Amino acid sequence: MPEQISTHYGRGMNLTDRIANDLQSSGFDLSNLRPSDFEPIDEFHFRGRAATVQLLEQMKLAPGNHVLDIGSGLGGVARTIAEEANASVVGVDLTPEFCEAANAISNWVDLGDKTDFLQGDATDLPFPDNQFDGAVTVHVAMNIPNKLAMYQEAHRVLKPGARFGIYDIVQGEGGDVLYPAPWATDASISQLATPAEMSNYLLQAGFRILHEEDSTAESFNWLKERATQPKPTRSLPVTTQLLFGDTAAEMTQNQLLGLRERRMLTYCFICEA
Repeated sequence: MPEQISTHYGRGMNLTDRIANDLQSSGFDLSNLRPSDFEPIDEFHFRGRAATVQLLEQMKLAPGNHVLDIGSGLGGVARTIAEEANASVVGVDLTPEFCEAANAISNWVDLGDKTDFLQGDATDLPFPDNQFDGAVTVHVAMNIPNKLAMYQEAHRVLKPGARFGIYDIVQGEGGDVLYPAPWATDASISQLATPAEMSNYLLQAGFRILHEEDSTAESFNWLKERATQPKPTRSLPVTTQLLFGDTAAEMTQNQLLGLRERRMLTYCFICEA
């Protein structure tokens, strides 16, 4: 399963070079970029950077805190946290190509000193106990069969009383998810849980749930607007099509239908270790 997931996202491409070449060929200067410039690809979860900021507001972080991003992808969430909370963030992701590109992008936007990205497994984190002041995971659990192990590991590496923010896609009551989706081309690597199952895993792992929220309607409206709005005259050429190729448009339509029919939900949990 881990190899299938890594292959799905990595797709055998040199992402760092592809992103750099696309930017330079479109006239962008790699030394004059901002973290928010990369939102179309490095915060391609529902509601983008705004959702990350909303999650961050409930994390109660202090400047200089040490934060873990589990399933960090291309690093957008980690960079937003580093930038907005003045925190030091370590990201862990199963896909080596994502980690390499995430470190490169952080260096391009002058956040390399506040972020670091490592290849690793969310169910077996390479850190000692009680190391982090906070942790987040954004649109990650959909690919993880053993969610309890993932949350137990998060609890283990957090300091007592630290907060854990989860923003994920979960199984809705409206029927089976439609594929392809960004996290899976078919059901073989899709591991959605219901909100009730997610709550149970978090409680079993030792967390206290402080807040939970269903944002499915907001996610549908956001994606609908994003899919129909005209493309800006000058925009970064780096989009989700770089990751998913010709299936990106089909994935968008499947997600719109899935959210509208509540086959899939977007859900947030704020927990305390």
